[in-house]
Amino acid sequence: MSEFVSVVFAPDTAPDTAPDEPRIATLLLSRPPTNALTRQVYREIADAAAGLTARDDLAAVIVFGGHEIFCAGEDMPERQLLDAGEAAAADQLGREAVDALAAVPAPTVAAITGYALGAGLTLALAADWRVSGDNAKFGATEILAGLTPAAGGASRLAAAVGPSKAKDLVFSGRFVDAREALNLGLVDELVAPDAVYDAALAWARRFTDYPPDVLAAAKASFDRR
Repeated sequence: MSEFVSVVFAPDTAPDTAPDEPRIATLLLSRPPTNALTRQVYREIADAAAGLTARDDLAAVIVFGGHEIFCAGEDMPERQLLDAGEAAAADQLGREAVDALAAVPAPTVAAITGYALGAGLTLALAADWRVSGDNAKFGATEILAGLTPAAGGASRLAAAVGPSKAKDLVFSGRFVDAREALNLGLVDELVAPDAVYDAALAWARRFTDYPPDVLAAAKASFDRR
């Protein structure tokens, strides 16, 4: 049973009053206060993504960390307890989780509130579109903890903003505000902080009239060489 990651099919903002969205799924991270990523959270993300991939009726998927924070990165207290072999295995779990999310056939949108840092930023970059609150903070902050980006974080960052800008962010570990994130290409849309989920839902609803197999084929076309 999942403890920190769930999949729901109704808007999180007003589940008692909003209509059901049977073709829009929300992958919800729920590990307060920061949604820090542990090995268990990675496993649950991978399992949830596999379940979404197995469905043939989805128009879109929203990745959401709640109204306070998207994800502040890896759980460093857990990380510091791992020996070299366990750390390598944890990195592999992270890559598998991020790759599984990126491989979901339906279009995906990350709804970003608060912070998307380190591995949390990598998770957001696995989505096809990113909506952010205009007060959110971003950063490839692994170097501040003596680590390097894992789970394909550097390559995903470079694909989003270009190699030189990605290297600046990785080498410095500096924080980026929402406006700079938009200018760099880390996010695609800025909205008021309390409108992030609604904006992501509006993006997802654009695809509900299209057949799921056509959406999946359109997304897969970007991976063809």
